[in-house]
Amino acid sequence: MIIDQSIIDRAGRVLIAKKSVLDDYAIEALKKMGVPGIYVREGEENARDMVKNVPLSMAMQEKFEKAYKKDLAKVKLSESVRKRVEEGIKYLYQDVNSSDFTDATKTVTNDLMRAIDDNDAVAVDISALKVSDEYTFKHSVDVATMSMIVAKRYGFDEKQVYEIGISGLLHDIGKSKIPDEVLNKAGKLTDEEFAVMKKHSVFGYHILTDKDDLSGDIRLGVLQHHEKLNGKGYPLGIEMPRISPFARIISVVDIYDALVTERPYKKAFSPRDAVEMIMSMTSELDVDVMRCFMESVILYPVGTDVELSNGENARVVENSPFTVLRPKVLGLTTGKVYDLANDLGCANIIIL
Repeated sequence: MIIDQSIIDRAGRVLIAKKSVLDDYAIEALKKMGVPGIYVREGEENARDMVKNVPLSMAMQEKFEKAYKKDLAKVKLSESVRKRVEEGIKYLYQDVNSSDFTDATKTVTNDLMRAIDDNDAVAVDISALKVSDEYTFKHSVDVATMSMIVAKRYGFDEKQVYEIGISGLLHDIGKSKIPDEVLNKAGKLTDEEFAVMKKHSVFGYHILTDKDDLSGDIRLGVLQHHEKLNGKGYPLGIEMPRISPFARIISVVDIYDALVTERPYKKAFSPRDAVEMIMSMTSELDVDVMRCFMESVILYPVGTDVELSNGENARVVENSPFTVLRPKVLGLTTGKVYDLANDLGCANIIIL
């Protein structure tokens, strides 16, 4: 099904935009938000086509170059680093009892840390991080890298940034103990299967308990990354004061990356839809961490072509870390620069 009318919360924020694909995951999320009903489009159910970059005329190219402002420094992984990281992650998941498990973990984290330091990176473009086609490995690297970037903005020192990278890398290591028929199930999990799946954070914690070189903060990040500030998370059901800072950061990043990644049982949400959903979870997620996350993620890299709700295609010319959903764009038909964040005349225009 495709949503035929944007879903708006009481504050006027778009939770899910018109023309988004509605799947079981989205339906459950909407139920939790108390949305009573929605409009859906009959007929073709294919997701909207992605807007592809189009060649610009000389005049339009000049306008683009005049308005263009380079993105914040982003994490970049060379091909050699990508290969080492992928091989390292696979090794960790294949043998959690290996005598060099900790050393292998630190080797991968060192590669990611260097990628951040070498570029003096303060932001991350998720689409550029891909290291593997296998979800578990890609997700682990995404969460580790984003957690380190967010932790830097949150004010962590270098040692803490490094350790949260390890924690993010290993946050799902307990899934190595989950039966394959549950872990790799293509459809929705039954209540019984979900109860098994929820044990992965405890399994992960116990795996790391035997690793003397890994700190308590690292282990708590793994154990608590599914806890919620309102006490409705798992496995402990604890509230804000008892949830570790590592877990509060990893939780936000983990949810975002899961939302924007396609799985056998669900379609991927667009980055904008995922951010809107996270913004609505103020009772569950740390607001300060959410702010740091929003300031650290580049959803629409400069030079990306997007579709606007006014029907015009546009090219992103400038991002702001404070308004990630509303960059400055150049209309490719009118040649007009739309400042979606600051121009009141653009208040009703969004990126689809």
